[in-house]
Parts: sequence; C-alpha cells; structure tokens
Amino acid sequence: MTIENEAGAAPERPSSDAASIAIDGPVASGKSAVGSRLARHLGYRLVDTGMMYRAITCLALDEGTDLHDEAALEALGATANIDIKPGPAGDPDAARVLVNGSDVTGRLRSPEVGEAVSLVSRVPGVRRAMVAIQREIANEGRVVMVGRDIGTVVLPDAPLKAYLDASAAERARRRHAELQAAGRTETLEVVGAELAMRDDIDSKRDASPLRPAHDALVIDTDKMTIQQVVDAILEAMSCS
Repeated sequence: MTIENEAGAAPERPSSDAASIAIDGPVASGKSAVGSRLARHLGYRLVDTGMMYRAITCLALDEGTDLHDEAALEALGATANIDIKPGPAGDPDAARVLVNGSDVTGRLRSPEVGEAVSLVSRVPGVRRAMVAIQREIANEGRVVMVGRDIGTVVLPDAPLKAYLDASAAERARRRHAELQAAGRTETLEVVGAELAMRDDIDSKRDASPLRPAHDALVIDTDKMTIQQVVDAILEAMSCS
C-alpha cells in the first residue's frame, strides 16, 4: 500500500463533496465490490459512475448512434436524462439506473454494452455531462463514488481517495471468473486482450485519463480479499 504523488494542475472543484469517498481503478481491480461493501458498512449511498456511462451507451445503441461520431455522442450525453434511484443503505447494490425514464439496469452488464462503453466514455462532452450529474449527487453527502476519474476530476477535494490496482494477469483472472459465473464462454486469453484494450483507451484518452489522484491511497489488491481492502480504507479514514 503506497501513497501516489503525481504533479498536475488542479481540476475545477465542485461546490461541496462533504463526507464523500472516491474510489478509482482499472477494470477488475475490485473497486465495485469494495465500494459496495464499504457503502454498506458505513450506511452510505453507493454511486458506481461506470453504470452511468453504460446507461448512455445503452441509449446510443438503441438510437443507432455512430459510436465513432463524437459530436453525436456529445449531443446525446447533453440531452439525456439519467436518474439513479438509490437502494436502501443496507443494500446499495439495489440502485436502479433510468435513462429518459426507462429502467436500463438489467442491460448495463450485457456484452453489447461492455464492448461499446469505452468508445462512448472517452468522449469529452459525454464526460462533462456525467461529471455534472455525479457532483450533484455527491453534494448530498454520505456517498461512496466509484469510477476512473473520481479523485482526479469529479471529487478532487474528497476527504478520502483510494486507487485500487492489480496486475493485468490477476484482473483478467477475476474478470474471466465473473464471466464464467454469468454463463459466458470467453477464454482467459480473450478476456485479457479485452482488458488490455480497455486499459489503453482509459489511460490514453484526452478527457479524464485513468490515473491515481496525487494524494490517493494506492492499494495493490492482487493478494488481498475484498474485506482486507475495505479494512485498509476504513483504517485510512480513522487516521484522517
């Protein structure tokens, strides 16, 4: 466990991010599972921002939007009405995601959406629209927010920022196990190649590239259980 220090200009601050916890990391680093358990422990609201980008992707696919047309995707993001209905504090995973009044929660983890979401989420205009919504939610307080640019862009003043990481091999193994449990048949090699592509897009995009915040607690989750990671974050909270 280390503290990552990275120089860079400070992004624009939201008006408030009281009692918010920012968790970032690449695909299959454990951030969603950790965020869920942490939110349940604290009685906080869980906001997985990746689901918002998947929701916009659902809309783009439904409307036949060209996923390489950034202007069209930006217009879609600017006009879409995304509403996250939080689950009870004891069950943060029960949140529902609605786009223009339609519940798309059940489609967010579909292969079709998973293959397209990186193309949508890399568009600067889409990210600006989503960040505005995410900051509005955070301003309500008591939020665990999970994503790829929460500590660097969305909530740069969050009192606690964590960046979860793991080796490419371990992340591919985890993702492959998830897919197998869901009845998917992709090989480990295919899953590893897909993760490498996602990593490349996320880390090299112009808008909000994936990286740790300069003051984030960076946790290597390779040999850690979900509870061990949660405990590390709780310990950091008690020391802050």
